[in-house]
Amino acid sequence: MYLGLGSNLGDREANISRAIALIAEQAGTLVRQSALFYSEPWGFESENAFVNAVVCIHTTLTPHRLLRTTQRIERQMGKDSRHATQRTAGQADVYHDRPIDIDILLYDDITLHTPTLTIPHPHMNERPFVTVPLQEILKD
Repeated sequence: MYLGLGSNLGDREANISRAIALIAEQAGTLVRQSALFYSEPWGFESENAFVNAVVCIHTTLTPHRLLRTTQRIERQMGKDSRHATQRTAGQADVYHDRPIDIDILLYDDITLHTPTLTIPHPHMNERPFVTVPLQEILKD
């Protein structure tokens, strides 16, 4: 199970480290972690560059339960739900600056498409800040 993390507000490196610790406490066992990857914002303009990482975890949570857990961690770390990715029928995603963002990238061999969760993550192959760290830690 692979999660993508990103932060472009505050102490970005510390935010990534704290998110990984909270994931390990609340979502599952940390198996592997990528190096940090620095990138420009994707899908919106900002003066704040991102720090990104990908982690592999072992979890017993269902995909939707994992989503609720990662969203709770985001809120614990100060992500304002008003500034979360917004999806509106017929409109493109709207992105904002954030202290932490946690995306479910892959969950075993599951393919899932619901109104709240799509696995594999629909944009991951378009984003070098996801593909590079993901390739670093993927199993053969």
